[in-house]
Amino acid sequence: MKLATLKDSTRDGRLVVVSRDLTRCSDVGHIARTLQAALDDWEYAAPRLQRVAEGIETGAQPTMRFHEHDAASPLPRAYQWADASAYVHHVELMRKSRNMDMPKDFWTDPLMYQGGSDTFLAPRDAIPLINSDLGLDMEGEVAVIVGDVPMGASVEEARNAIKLVMLVNDVSLRALSVAEIAKGFGFFQAKPSSAFSPVAVTLDELGDAWKDGKLDLPLRVDLNGKPFGRANAATDMTFDFGQLVAHAARTRRLSAGTIIGSGTVSNRFEGGPGKTVGGGGVGYSCIAEMRTVEALSNGTSTTPFLAVGDVVRIEMKDKAGHSIFGAIEQKVEAVTQA
Repeated sequence: MKLATLKDSTRDGRLVVVSRDLTRCSDVGHIARTLQAALDDWEYAAPRLQRVAEGIETGAQPTMRFHEHDAASPLPRAYQWADASAYVHHVELMRKSRNMDMPKDFWTDPLMYQGGSDTFLAPRDAIPLINSDLGLDMEGEVAVIVGDVPMGASVEEARNAIKLVMLVNDVSLRALSVAEIAKGFGFFQAKPSSAFSPVAVTLDELGDAWKDGKLDLPLRVDLNGKPFGRANAATDMTFDFGQLVAHAARTRRLSAGTIIGSGTVSNRFEGGPGKTVGGGGVGYSCIAEMRTVEALSNGTSTTPFLAVGDVVRIEMKDKAGHSIFGAIEQKVEAVTQA
């Protein structure tokens, strides 16, 4: 089934079940007012929500028109948002751009930081830019929402705890990240509010594209209407989502509604750094990676970071060409306070 949160007068919106083709939805307040409420009582809510989803497809369930512009992120705020770097090739490139060595254990022990989860952007909200010198970047990612996960969970237990999958634009401010990393205490100012896809889906909706904790489909990242990235989300993923969730739960329980991100989806090209879509590769899911490849290849970076007026679109389609999660589509807007 596919779930979304429609904006209303409350902070957490109202939960709806969405048709497979993303055109219709049904209010399910009688089952769970919000997605977090459904996750808190998943054994009760999930089968009832599934029956609504089946009724939408057969025509037995009353529906209304679903508009992606009316959707908040599936969880407009969350108890926890932790983002990893599952594509270690991407980490290697980013460290090269900062003249930093690549520790060997990065290939065996996932990187993960705890992001701000008190406010998420809606998938069609503008990306606020408070200073044009901050190196604004998009990061196309996949994320999962889990149920309760016990401390010390095995990888298999962690995989079984995954309830929903969605996409992310993990907004980043590259000019701030280097200094924050140098302090040795993690990201904070460099990671403003992220945006998630209009719809989160259960694993069965992904069919054989979901295998061993990975999503085997290309992530479509467009910048100003042109293809920027088409990297496959399973290819070159060093750590699957089961490993990432288990890593997060190593020393703490994870509460239902915890979001775990994959990090920037990144593919190698013929064993080396990526290559642009126009150049015959699958491109990039963030500008920083493209700039790093440019610097390594040509001695200088020429692609600018995001500027006011730029439009980012992140989407994933199934093998038949149908949108699975709806699209994150955001325009960069100048703000003095947000």
